[in-house]
Amino acid sequence: MTAPALPVLDISPLCRDASESERDRLARAIAGACRDSGFFYVVGHGLDPALLARLDALSRRFFAAPAADKQTIAMRHGGRAWRGWFPLGDELTSGQPDLKEGLYFGTELPADHPRVRAGTPLHGANLWPAFVPELQPVVLATMAKLADVAQCLLTGIARSLDLEPDYFRRHYTGEPTQLFRIFHYPATSREGWGVGEHTDYGLLTLLAQDDSGGLQVKTPRGWIDAPPLAGALVCNLGDMLDRLTGGFYRSTPHRVRGSTARDRLSFPFFFDPAWDAEIVPLPRRAADISDDAAQRWDRASVHAFRGTYGDYLLAKVARVFPALHAAVSDPT
Repeated sequence: MTAPALPVLDISPLCRDASESERDRLARAIAGACRDSGFFYVVGHGLDPALLARLDALSRRFFAAPAADKQTIAMRHGGRAWRGWFPLGDELTSGQPDLKEGLYFGTELPADHPRVRAGTPLHGANLWPAFVPELQPVVLATMAKLADVAQCLLTGIARSLDLEPDYFRRHYTGEPTQLFRIFHYPATSREGWGVGEHTDYGLLTLLAQDDSGGLQVKTPRGWIDAPPLAGALVCNLGDMLDRLTGGFYRSTPHRVRGSTARDRLSFPFFFDPAWDAEIVPLPRRAADISDDAAQRWDRASVHAFRGTYGDYLLAKVARVFPALHAAVSDPT
């Protein structure tokens, strides 16, 4: 197998009893990856491959079902919680329709939760397909494990920034915003991108993918492939970690080639700051912000933003599903 172009980091020292020297070596490796491209593979994460295999099989059952069945949990039924299924072409990236369909999930919240009662967008219950009932426990178990991995990884990122290991949990991820997606890229003869160039919005993304490939990353050396690596998750940084570090660590543009040979499945988990968290640069980074807006495809600056993470996220997702956003935002 050709060696991957992105670094492969074994994060097990963060998730078990390990020496300070082990954790320091890993922190230096994390810093190097975050400074270079903001993308790296993660192994030693403890996610059961059997759970991922089950998730893959159940997802394929869902996407193979008739459209009428999938429509029973269409996103319009999820309302302000922004959950459920969307069909091919409904999601936009940089204003262009993606060549994928997908399922949106988030933290499962009951109807009496204060934010659900208040009608806070992106909060509420998930929509589960009655024709694949086994999907619910598998998705929830996968999300719970990935949240543990993300919290663990953030202790290493904190160490790499000379912060206390629990810095992110204390300030941003005590009650994180968690979003999980299952994306299906049908094989197609059409030229185009499964997903166009973009960055992710929050702190970390952890990605499981099948063996089809297609993910590409914009590094200082140009665009490179990030093919699947057996037993590994792909991790990339989001806009809020870029903002917190004043651009010292970057949220890196990436994209997905359209699938021409066969269908592709991917499973991104977005681990983000608390909804009401104010995102401001770390004290050591505030005086020397490095803004790459001029090099971004959308010319947008993550450092010009003021407000909570919820404000930032809403502004972004409004561009992804503009019609749905308009429908759930209409007070009438």
